[in-house]
Amino acid sequence: MCKALLLLNMGGPNNVEEVELFLRNMFADKNILTMNPYTRKLVSQIIINKRLEEVKENYGLLGGKSPLPTLTEELIMKLKEKVDIPIYSVMRYVPPFADVTLEQCKKEGIEELILFPMYPQYSTTTTLSSVEDIEQRCALLDYAPKIIVIDPYYDDYDYIEASCEKIIEAMDGKETEEYDLLLSAHGLPVSIIQAGDPYQNQIEGNASAIKTYLHERGIKFHDIKLVYQSKVGNDDWLEPNLVDVLRNPTHRKVIIFPIAFTIDNSETVFELDIEHREIAEKIKYDDYIVAKCMNSSDKFVDFIVEKVKDI
Repeated sequence: MCKALLLLNMGGPNNVEEVELFLRNMFADKNILTMNPYTRKLVSQIIINKRLEEVKENYGLLGGKSPLPTLTEELIMKLKEKVDIPIYSVMRYVPPFADVTLEQCKKEGIEELILFPMYPQYSTTTTLSSVEDIEQRCALLDYAPKIIVIDPYYDDYDYIEASCEKIIEAMDGKETEEYDLLLSAHGLPVSIIQAGDPYQNQIEGNASAIKTYLHERGIKFHDIKLVYQSKVGNDDWLEPNLVDVLRNPTHRKVIIFPIAFTIDNSETVFELDIEHREIAEKIKYDDYIVAKCMNSSDKFVDFIVEKVKDI
């Protein structure tokens, strides 16, 4: 059976002009704004009108584009050295969109699609949204391949090992016991969790697995805390909020590891490493470190390869 591997992610603007497209598609997603279509359209427009120019400026500080597309292509290049099937990047809100990839797969006679969510934890706002997008676009193309979705891997031993490698790498010989390790996850409104989304439980499981792995290897931090970032609006979101934790320090040496992302993006490179660093500098932290995401690390590449081989 002819197979193809699709790496699913939200995507990131390839240039400043795509910022508006990214925001419009994201806030048009029923899994992001869980309300009736009319209200969603109205709320979406309000949010975009309020945030568009600010978000464009933020991407300007990143060189005018998200780092995510380039980093994803680097990952794919390394995967192609070890996996002998077509590999595609499929983004939810900006190109490359699913329809272009699916048209190509249909043309090439691909009978089985292996969907690898670049989200370690399952959420209706991420994995479900991306998988539904694939299914809907397949239907529109009258294309009926077998679809296999890789299970959430937030507590998979090899994934935890790859995560901890990035944490240790970021410490670069510093004394870990002098630092608080902040495991930062993208936040979600509490209402989404209350509706049955398993994301919070899986984030907590991910954090617990990292703590256990580090403990078993004798790697001690001053403290390890789970925090949430990227809160928007006035609704109740998952707590504790990273900004609040940074503004009320109990310890002034911290390393932050983005626990909910596998590829660096604006939430890691801008929000954590630029915006939140400014908070730490104003409050006069002694040290503030942001660990890189997995990106195309050898351990992450091997992890994906093993997942695909198991199918």
